[in-house]
Amino acid sequence: MTVIIDYDAGNLKSVEKALAALGEEAVITRTFREIARAERVILPGVGSFGDAMTQLKKYELDKAIKEIAEKGTPLLGICLGLQLLFESSEESPGVEGLCLLKGNILKLPEQTGLKVPHIGWNSLNLKNDGTLFVGMDESPYVYFVHSYYLQAADETSVKATAEYGVQIHASVEKENIFACQFHPEKSSTEGLRILKNFTKL
Repeated sequence: MTVIIDYDAGNLKSVEKALAALGEEAVITRTFREIARAERVILPGVGSFGDAMTQLKKYELDKAIKEIAEKGTPLLGICLGLQLLFESSEESPGVEGLCLLKGNILKLPEQTGLKVPHIGWNSLNLKNDGTLFVGMDESPYVYFVHSYYLQAADETSVKATAEYGVQIHASVEKENIFACQFHPEKSSTEGLRILKNFTKL
């Protein structure tokens, strides 16, 4: 069973629907017991870094997430969920993230011809043999919606990059922790394949 963590950050139903399309049993919850016994956990989310950390702490889900990460349960962060796994974000100065991975979240630069937020389809450049991308083409197209991007400290953890004025660390993987800046649940066949690879863990 896959648990989708509910911390009032939206985008939960689309993730649940995508998993259902794969025949995967999923439950949306903030109950510690269900999170602790999950085979896999997904941390989705849209919105502000600072508000999201406030919500996680309000429900003490920051503790639950750190516990399952330490236990070795596969954990997937999506969009804002990816950003929360890291140390800090320029969106919310002074707010500490979950610090499960080293790196920081930076604002996408304003450039002529490139709108911020970055909304739409973009190709990935796969690298370092990412588990989520097994069996996929080298440049899959996926769907992004974000104004901030990851700069991971550990280059070897980066499994996919994308270009949008800067190089975006679009997907990372370290031990049992996985994350995507893009939305696999909104990325058609390629996105479903990524989620399928996660459900096999």
